[in-house]
Amino acid sequence: MSMDFSGEQKRLEGLEFLREHNARYEAVHGTPPMCLVHSFGCQQNVSDGEKLLGALAEAGYEPTDDIDKAQLIIFNTCAVRENAEDKVYGVIGDLKKFKESHKDVIIGVCGCMAQEQKSAERLMNTYGQIDLVFGTFANSELYAMLKELLENRSRVMNIAEKPTDPDEQFVQLRKNKFSAFVPIMYGCNNFCTYCIVPYVRGRERSRSPEKVISEVKALVADGYKEIYLLGQNVNSYSYGFPQLLRQINDIEGDFRIRFMSSHPKDASKELIDAIIDCDKVCKHLHLALQSGCDRVLAAMNRRYTADKFMEIVDYARGRKPDFSFSTDIIVGFPGETYEEFCETKEFVKKVRFDNIYSFVYSPRSGTKAAELPDEISEKQKGLWLRELLLENRDVATEWMKRFVGRTCRVLVDGKGRDHGMLTGKNDENIIVNFAGGEELIGQFADVKITDSMNWAVKGELV
Repeated sequence: MSMDFSGEQKRLEGLEFLREHNARYEAVHGTPPMCLVHSFGCQQNVSDGEKLLGALAEAGYEPTDDIDKAQLIIFNTCAVRENAEDKVYGVIGDLKKFKESHKDVIIGVCGCMAQEQKSAERLMNTYGQIDLVFGTFANSELYAMLKELLENRSRVMNIAEKPTDPDEQFVQLRKNKFSAFVPIMYGCNNFCTYCIVPYVRGRERSRSPEKVISEVKALVADGYKEIYLLGQNVNSYSYGFPQLLRQINDIEGDFRIRFMSSHPKDASKELIDAIIDCDKVCKHLHLALQSGCDRVLAAMNRRYTADKFMEIVDYARGRKPDFSFSTDIIVGFPGETYEEFCETKEFVKKVRFDNIYSFVYSPRSGTKAAELPDEISEKQKGLWLRELLLENRDVATEWMKRFVGRTCRVLVDGKGRDHGMLTGKNDENIIVNFAGGEELIGQFADVKITDSMNWAVKGELV
């Protein structure tokens, strides 16, 4: 099932084979073969999915969102939490009958989940409807893998263990025409005890500033209004992340810059200065706290303290009092006591986050935390999570009031829930709802804020 698909010659041979194969298909059917790529999980996965679509377009496939029209289906998976994997298994299980009536359709699974040996073997051994399984380090070998599969009609598994340098060959086929994800680095060196990412994404590899800047310039020239720089820890960007922000900020054009994620241990005053000094960089920082208790942070191998985290907050708010922070929090880490959880609650109130993304701890096989004794019941963890969210709601509701009466610049990204309403985000990454015409979608709009809630604000077009 698994063989060597690496090498530039094999890539080119695979590309030529697929182009000829797909040209023959189009000659017979009057339309190119179609491919569907569905990405689960984070923005990095979405970006990877766009690169897969771009690669397949180069080989003669046409993208579709209709599974009944697809000749090739690829699920790009996430492995950060157990429920993400369960969702993938559920979707694949539902395709058993589909495969029986669509025998010639190729079904593939890739991404972080497929990079795990145990998960990859389960996918191949349990789900006969799957033809192709490949991990995060094998994306560049897509053409050769498909050639092998189509030529021999043999199932293929490729979970190469050696991370590759950032691949600059594939062009992303972006679905969003005004907001673009731009990866600046891949992998992670932090090895937090609960996290599987370093094992499935490999060690850090950074793209050159020249490549990143060239890509951003092209996107801005094409009319993109928002550039979203991606990395597992952008602060570890090898060539200096604050410097990169300033270089991109100097690119001519009407656009704004966002990024994620930032690790608190590497968040510096230099980074805050770059955010505040650069007019195109949004005044918001997603900084994953995970816990407000130093003992729990040490057990997580986070390598900072609550006081160190607060130093960054204080510095940013010292320069800009209403600077926006969002965060991630894990509730019920193995060994965490209720008193330690309360330290996190108090810390959250002290910081005044605009948004918190909180999760009940989910053990990941292969991580150090999965080996720790966990005596907290799932019910108890759920109660703690609810307690945290309720308390933060009151804090966020009060903190959101700072926008009322202001005029914010909003990038309109779609229709709101109610008829005639639009939604978008301001520079502080706050959801803004207001009445307006659909022609504004994908454009900047000035909106005067008239009301606030705990998770969003409302306003009127100026």
